[in-house]
Amino acid sequence: MKSSLAGLLLAYRLALPGYHYEFPRDHFNHPEFQTEWWYYTGNVHTRGGQRFGFELTFFRRGVNRPAETKSVWDVNDIWMAHLALSDIGGNRFLHAERLNRAGAGLAGADLVQARVWNGNWQAKWQPGFASQELSAVSDEFSFRFDLHSDKPPVIHGKNGVSQKAEGEGRASHYISLTRLATAGVLDLGGTRYPVEGLSWMDHEFFTEQLDAAQTGWDWLSLQLADGSEIMLYRLRRQDGSIDPHSAGTYVDPQGRSRFLASDDFTMTPGKKWKAYPIEWTVRIPSLGVDAAIATRLPQQEFTETQTYWEGAVDAIGVKQGGALSGSGYLEMTGYAAAVPR
Repeated sequence: MKSSLAGLLLAYRLALPGYHYEFPRDHFNHPEFQTEWWYYTGNVHTRGGQRFGFELTFFRRGVNRPAETKSVWDVNDIWMAHLALSDIGGNRFLHAERLNRAGAGLAGADLVQARVWNGNWQAKWQPGFASQELSAVSDEFSFRFDLHSDKPPVIHGKNGVSQKAEGEGRASHYISLTRLATAGVLDLGGTRYPVEGLSWMDHEFFTEQLDAAQTGWDWLSLQLADGSEIMLYRLRRQDGSIDPHSAGTYVDPQGRSRFLASDDFTMTPGKKWKAYPIEWTVRIPSLGVDAAIATRLPQQEFTETQTYWEGAVDAIGVKQGGALSGSGYLEMTGYAAAVPR
């Protein structure tokens, strides 16, 4: 009886309230959930003012959850990674994709090794887990950045879950490192650029999230000059309305986070490039925020297995009566292709 049960597939776990977060464990793999991603984005610049944006994203998708794994070649998870560089001054957007299985160490996320990787693209945590080394190589560019977290991890949502739709488990466990001081080297077109700036890391794990009536999202991260950060996401529905499960988080300069419900903010789209709104107005009345969001590089569309817009943006405006300025990243999905579910 035991041997026959050993081959049965196990159900994936749902993201439910009450999850107990533990670090550094929760920076790594959660195979009991079907989908997981680690998103690194950032804005860096040279001393001379040349500016670049970057994205390095690791995705895990469970395709088979057995009671036990018998071989390193068993395909239980598919690992995909996206790499992109926004050369703001050069008016170029470069990107690449990688797809692997976990077997034989080709890709994975592991606490013991203290890293997340896909081939030679990796995020390697340093002893103490306050810093990471981020590195990637493509045919057109490469980089190696040292990232140091100036703030503790932020847990988004309420009661340990970021609810994305109506219904039990239509949610994720969502963690961010919102202010990563970044320094390193970028190689592009035969030129080496020492750079510095700020990065952001998102880590989500879940099994169900969007429902059938949700067509995509607009996600925004901002790192402001006053030392605070803002994350907002706007979920779009088939009837053109904005889903009430849209939400966000404000992180003050000391690292204290505050949940923002859908009625606490507005994200109003403006000028478009193709179908993508590349200018936005963001208002958060309780924070006194009224900001204009725009990009200097409209063509930051990622077109590989998945098509979406992800790119570097700037913010200017007012916050509590004073000047607001900052930079960040904007992601827009569901405009050019259906969102994977």
